[in-house]
Amino acid sequence: MPIRRITLLAMLSALCVVGRMAFVHIPNVQPVTSIIIITAMFLGPSNGLILGFISTVLTNMALGTGIWTVWQIVSWSLIGLVSGWLGRAHSKWGIPFILLIMYAGFCGYLYGFVISLNMLVITERFLAYYLAGLPFDTNHAIGNMVFFALLYPILSKILMHYLNKGSFTSV
Repeated sequence: MPIRRITLLAMLSALCVVGRMAFVHIPNVQPVTSIIIITAMFLGPSNGLILGFISTVLTNMALGTGIWTVWQIVSWSLIGLVSGWLGRAHSKWGIPFILLIMYAGFCGYLYGFVISLNMLVITERFLAYYLAGLPFDTNHAIGNMVFFALLYPILSKILMHYLNKGSFTSV
């Protein structure tokens, strides 16, 4: 992986950390998922997976780590992979922006479902745990939709400029 790509992923990871820390006071509302989605759409599934992993580890170093960290890594990495594949379809056929926003909302519920899977492993109370978390998943879904709508125009321009090998001093 070229140094230029590593640097870009490091900057995007830092953006995820700062964004999550800035919104930590609002339960499950943070821009991390939207940044991972947008990045994976433009840079591909493997980079989405890497960003999901690094962002989870770094933010949990600051906010605290536990059994949920593994499931956060799995869920954000899965979202990065799927979003990378969605990005390939988007570049080939073009997906309407409103559908991409709805996909970002869906990812909030997907994230919550994957996080809830830890209860399936630990105890038999998966359904109760998942249903109790639905309001938080709804916060996450709505936050994703808002952040995606706000960040997509900016990050897509930056990432397209990066892919065209442009200098970042001209962005």
